[in-house]
Amino acid sequence: MRVSVFKGTAALITAIALPLVMTGPAEAKTADEIFARHLVREVTGANAKKHLDALQAIATANGGNRAAGTPGYAASRDYVADKLRRAGYRVTLDPINFVQGWTENNPPTLALTAPGQKTYTPNEDFHTFRPSPAGDVTAQVQGVDLTLPPTPTPSSTSGCEMSDFEGFVKGRIALIQRGTCAFAQKIRNAGAAGASGIIVFNEGQPGRTDAFPLDIGEWRAGVPMVFADFAVGNELAATAGATVRLKVDATLQLGTDHNVIAETRHGDPRNVVMVGAHLDSVPEGPGINDNGSGSAAILETALQMKRFPVRNKVRFAFWAAEELGLLGSDQYVADLSQAERDRIRLYLNFDMVASPNYAIKLYDGDNSDNVGSPAGPPGSAEIEKRFEAFYDARDLGHVGTDFDGRSDYGPFIAVGIPSGGIFTGAEGIKTPEEAALFGGTAGTAYDPCYHQACDTIANIDATALDVNSDAIADSTARYAFNLRTIPRREAAAAARVAVQSAS
Repeated sequence: MRVSVFKGTAALITAIALPLVMTGPAEAKTADEIFARHLVREVTGANAKKHLDALQAIATANGGNRAAGTPGYAASRDYVADKLRRAGYRVTLDPINFVQGWTENNPPTLALTAPGQKTYTPNEDFHTFRPSPAGDVTAQVQGVDLTLPPTPTPSSTSGCEMSDFEGFVKGRIALIQRGTCAFAQKIRNAGAAGASGIIVFNEGQPGRTDAFPLDIGEWRAGVPMVFADFAVGNELAATAGATVRLKVDATLQLGTDHNVIAETRHGDPRNVVMVGAHLDSVPEGPGINDNGSGSAAILETALQMKRFPVRNKVRFAFWAAEELGLLGSDQYVADLSQAERDRIRLYLNFDMVASPNYAIKLYDGDNSDNVGSPAGPPGSAEIEKRFEAFYDARDLGHVGTDFDGRSDYGPFIAVGIPSGGIFTGAEGIKTPEEAALFGGTAGTAYDPCYHQACDTIANIDATALDVNSDAIADSTARYAFNLRTIPRREAAAAARVAVQSAS
């Protein structure tokens, strides 16, 4: 049946391309609708499943996983890159770094040297953040947006925004309070502000007073960093002109892996539509749902798109080392110039789209759920509405899910790029309301095999994979032709500047 649809591919391409010579909005809308209808028809869950079978075979042949830095990931990368090259895409293997090994050679040092002297006890008053770079620095401490005394419930946002470091003197040791955002985000911001060392201390509420050993997967500040008790941080903050010695003696070994970036040869390079999924698994298992499912769905979308013309440049990204802290996407975004970021009109993220006890969760671009993180950058609400329209047209239920920072949309949102996507659930528990809407079992995890060896080819729901692959094809096709609902980054940046100037 599918052959008859594309009997005479050239005729179809002509049918799609003809509206593109028009300039009116009605014709452009017709083009994206035609493209979406045909691409959705070609992208099937059955074909996506073939890629999952291949990823399972790769994991089975390589120690049972496809984690960053392993032969299983390298084979997964090469499988995806080869498919995309054969389909005619411009494919780049984008190198990224990750921590391959870290050893603490001697206990760390944290000591007040002025005014007065006091030495804090390592692995009791404070702990080295794994994987801290080595370093030995003596400098004045400077507090960063501290909330002292702490509020009765956690509220500190210390170090979460670069604006927290306004007035920070380069070369000082940043004193940062736990709270709100990830430790890694605070560390990266402190490094960007020019800190020579970093002390993060616990926030201070009951249960949040003592430090503990912690691996944050972040080293790129390039300076020694430790996690201290609330009492230590509070004391240093209260000591005017406090100068400390901070020393970490550790050996840090970095490895290199690659994102796979594939771009259409046609389309306006000033208007880039990015579609991404992480390709790596955790070391514990083959990662077929997390996130072979998202990778397989966008790979199949890309392969079927090869036969169509596009108005806007489409860029598919298969991220490395997401499971180590979003390293692939974060380093990719960090390396883009502002002009390159502005050309990315939106980012669509697909991380786990076939959970066995699934719910269809759409990233809450407008924060209409009023849960957790705020709305995404301008345009994110429109992306959410686009997905809602797809499921509504099929009389399929959907619910919102928070931009909680746990997947690769995080770095894009952080620089103001509108984002959206689909998520079918991980270790969270399915509610009775969701079971009534989607079927499945309330009171159990969406994915009982999340981050486990049992995340195999048997750990996916075929219905979820099929319908969500269609949704991915639909959104990709529509934005490949029509970005009218997505504000230009230059306009958004100008608006931000105007607001800042007026304040």
